Amino acid sequence: MAEVNEPDYDYLLRSNLERIFNERDPQQRAHALAELTVAVPLMYEPDAMVEGRDAISAVAGRLLERFGSDFAFVADGRAAGHHGMASLRWHAGPRGGDPVVTGIDTAEIVDGRIARLWVLLDK
Repeated sequence: MAEVNEPDYDYLLRSNLERIFNERDPQQRAHALAELTVAVPLMYEPDAMVEGRDAISAVAGRLLERFGSDFAFVADGRAAGHHGMASLRWHAGPRGGDPVVTGIDTAEIVDGRIARLWVLLDK
């Protein structure tokens, strides 16, 4: 059986939460997107498909603006993944408060970067 060289799925998905979706500075967010994603990543939300780094950055910025300065996404446990697919459970809400939303990010990883991201919200 051939050995598979797997990327650090936990690092990629945690960094996506912390450095993109929790980042309020658009320049820092853009830097993280350039490091963590392919040139034209796709993000699938329950009601939309978002294409490209700039569009994903805009979605993250609007979320943070909408929910206020103490709102944060927090990873629950470690990401699990293999063969280019990984998932990370998370919750979001006011820091130190009760979550207002929970979900799972599932990503397709290509050449060590996030190519496609599905945002699955718990009902």
